Amino acid sequence: MEIKRSGSQPSAQGPAENFTGRVRIDPLFQAPAPARGFGASVTFEPGARTAWHVHPLGQTLIVTAGVGFVQSSGGPAEPIRPGDVVWCPAGEKHWHGAAPTKKVSDEEYAAAARLHSQETK
Repeated sequence: MEIKRSGSQPSAQGPAENFTGRVRIDPLFQAPAPARGFGASVTFEPGARTAWHVHPLGQTLIVTAGVGFVQSSGGPAEPIRPGDVVWCPAGEKHWHGAAPTKKVSDEEYAAAARLHSQETK
């Protein structure tokens, strides 16, 4: 058994190749092999978002604070608020992030650490 204490892992700035705007990533866990799960608490400053991307095994978002949006390729941008849970199926091209004037925080979980970024705008 391994316990990751709150605040024991350093925060990181979201890399420009995967995000627009200011994004803080606080790692929650990276499951050791043979498991492939990982999780992070992510805060998007107003107007910040991910690049269009896909997850080979899907992604779950649990909104914890603020107001944001999610969008799948070909669909409308949908508002998200605290308590909302978003499931992005495997291979679905999507983005998620903050509203233009409000920040948003969520917990993000996926079953594979690699994502495939498509574009930043």
